[in-house]
Amino acid sequence: MVKLKLAAAVVSFLAVVPGTALAQGDLARGKVLFAQCMACHKLDKSGKSTIGPNLFGVVGRGVASVKGFNYSPAMKQKKGTWTVKDLDTYLAAPIKAIPGNRMPYAGMAKPEDRKNLIAYLISASK
Repeated sequence: MVKLKLAAAVVSFLAVVPGTALAQGDLARGKVLFAQCMACHKLDKSGKSTIGPNLFGVVGRGVASVKGFNYSPAMKQKKGTWTVKDLDTYLAAPIKAIPGNRMPYAGMAKPEDRKNLIAYLISASK
C-alpha cells in the first residue's frame, strides 16, 4: 500500500515538473544507485554542498545555480535548466556532455540505471 501511494505521488509530481516525463523508474533501485553519488553530493533541503553541489531539487533547477558552490568554468558556461533529458545525457558521460567540467565520474552506462537514479532524485527532492 505504501509503495502504491509513493508511486502515485511520484506520478503526480512528474506531471507538474517540467522535463520529468522520462523520469518514471524504480525508486528503490535509484536510491541504491545514489550511493555512488553520496561520496561527493548531498541530497537534502539544507542546501549545503560538499565536494559536489547539493542535488536537492536538481531537476528543474538552473545549471550551476547552487549558491556558494564553486563550479568549473565549463559548467558555468552551460546555460539552461536541468531537465530529465539533460541529466540523462550528463550522467551517461559527464566529460563528453560538458567538456571541462570537474566531476571525476566516468558515467553511468545503463539507460535504465540513469532513469532510476533520476526518478529517485526527483522523489527525494520533495
